[in-house]
Amino acid sequence: MKSKLWTKNFLIITLENFFVYFTYYILITIIAVYAAEEFGASPSVAGLSAGIFIVGAILGRLFAGSSIERIGHKRLLYLSFVLFLLTTVLYFAAGNLPLLIGVRFLHGAAFGMTSTCTGTIAAEIIPNERRGEGTGYYALSMTLATAIGPFLGMFLISRTSFKAPLMVCVVVLSISLLAAFPLRIPSCEVTRKGKKGNESSFWNSYIEKKALPASYVTGLACFAYSGVISFLSSYSKSIGLMEAGSFFFLAYAAAILVSRPFTGYWFDRKGAKFVLYPTLLMFAWALVYLGTITKPYAVLVAGVFMGLGFGNFFAGGQALAVKDSPDHRRALATSTYYIFADIGSGFGPFLLGGLVPVLGFRGLYFAMAGVVVVTIALFAVLYKGDAINKKGNYKR
Repeated sequence: MKSKLWTKNFLIITLENFFVYFTYYILITIIAVYAAEEFGASPSVAGLSAGIFIVGAILGRLFAGSSIERIGHKRLLYLSFVLFLLTTVLYFAAGNLPLLIGVRFLHGAAFGMTSTCTGTIAAEIIPNERRGEGTGYYALSMTLATAIGPFLGMFLISRTSFKAPLMVCVVVLSISLLAAFPLRIPSCEVTRKGKKGNESSFWNSYIEKKALPASYVTGLACFAYSGVISFLSSYSKSIGLMEAGSFFFLAYAAAILVSRPFTGYWFDRKGAKFVLYPTLLMFAWALVYLGTITKPYAVLVAGVFMGLGFGNFFAGGQALAVKDSPDHRRALATSTYYIFADIGSGFGPFLLGGLVPVLGFRGLYFAMAGVVVVTIALFAVLYKGDAINKKGNYKR
């Protein structure tokens, strides 16, 4: 009998994850503009407000991944949401640039803890035989947040002040905290062998080595995608397609919404390679195409293929990282996966920004397509032969 996926608990944790990433995306879109306009920050210092958030997020993930079994899933989820809410409120008191950067660091740590908790709990709730399908649907919450958060953030700050999107985030996180109380999480039995393995070294306490292959590949893919997130607005403005560029992420999200039910099903029935190789190839093609666009409709086409490619790859990579790992190490597997994704997407803009004056925006996207080709080669090496069986499991 097919295990039930759409339970009350699955719906709650998916909604919780949407609220977490909605808050992240609504603020990440406007924080650099706010720092520059309110405190006169230079572009590099304004960019630091984004980078310091990622450093905090990585530390928060390390803590949550290593502590969730000891503290308890729900207890740490409540604590994380409270900290996420409190650090959001702290923005109101950030009256100068150093304080703002400090709040960004604390907010990043709270975000890392909260998103790791929601991802781990989702991994516990999703039936293993429907891992790809369930993770795909769960990841749609991030996709919707990607589309709605930046749009609402830019809309509010262009018409009101920084306080308006902040108030929205405070309200949303308050609702999230209340919505978490009816959540029921299946107990995860941790064996003596598993506990002993967790404590054997510092490395094992914070990183799940079985999740590393998927994490390496995803970190590199996120590095390539960070060039889209960071420079699409400037690129579309430079070629006179600013209005069309604003619809790119809506096309991106729509493509994922339509395709995710199929890619998740294929992941479980036909294996990870059946899904991940084509999505990486579409990702590479979308970057090449993005570097050649001259018409408004082409921006939407690029967004669609970016969603079919990177959007579906990211969810498939997460499902693979969790499937690769022992059940009692799901928290660390989730944390490990997102740490590498954060490193790629967080520090990519700083490195790629130096290439824009040399290559131009079009040349940058061609170069990032080359990075995706390297990603495909890395995936082939790490998962060569029969390393992934027909159900998507990595043979340990």
